[in-house]
Amino acid sequence: MSEIETVEHVSGSGVPIRGNDIDTDQIIPARFMKVVTFDGLGEYAFFDQRFTDDDEPKDHPFNEERFRNASVLVVNANFGCGSSREHAPQALARWGIDAIVGESFAEIFAGNCLALGIPTVTADHEQITALQDYVDEHPDADIAVDVADETVRYGDREIDATVDDAQRKALVEGVWDTTALMKSNEAAVAETAADLPYVESSEHV
Repeated sequence: MSEIETVEHVSGSGVPIRGNDIDTDQIIPARFMKVVTFDGLGEYAFFDQRFTDDDEPKDHPFNEERFRNASVLVVNANFGCGSSREHAPQALARWGIDAIVGESFAEIFAGNCLALGIPTVTADHEQITALQDYVDEHPDADIAVDVADETVRYGDREIDATVDDAQRKALVEGVWDTTALMKSNEAAVAETAADLPYVESSEHV
């Protein structure tokens, strides 16, 4: 039986992306979505915010070397709004983001993150601003996201955060990866399929 990964704790250095209503088109512009697989999408994360039309670098955290190895993204309100494109969290994951802490998230974006095992953890404006300021001042410091206990720890501080109940259950119990879940229950799936009158046996195909 395949082991299903649980996501109870995520830790790593942070990268702050400031601003409300950052939509999925900003996270991954539509012209980079014409791909067969999601491989390589990471380099295009926030592309239009990071580069001019002449491909000259702009002032953006994803362009700063001090944040290059960050795995915890710290954002503000309504992050991931707009189009429901799953390419947005796919691009962030391939950049190296393992968890996102913010004020609030668009529901579909949070769901797409969950499908990749990326927790979207929320806290109030003051706490998020303080965390962003800390990350700016301490780019190498670890941020510890505890999904099970719903806390975010950094420095000598701890945020009493919130993880959506369904998301928390799925991550902590390891049922967020539906493909792995089906694979681990392959025998039960096959048995159920065999009992369905409208599922034709592969033996007769």
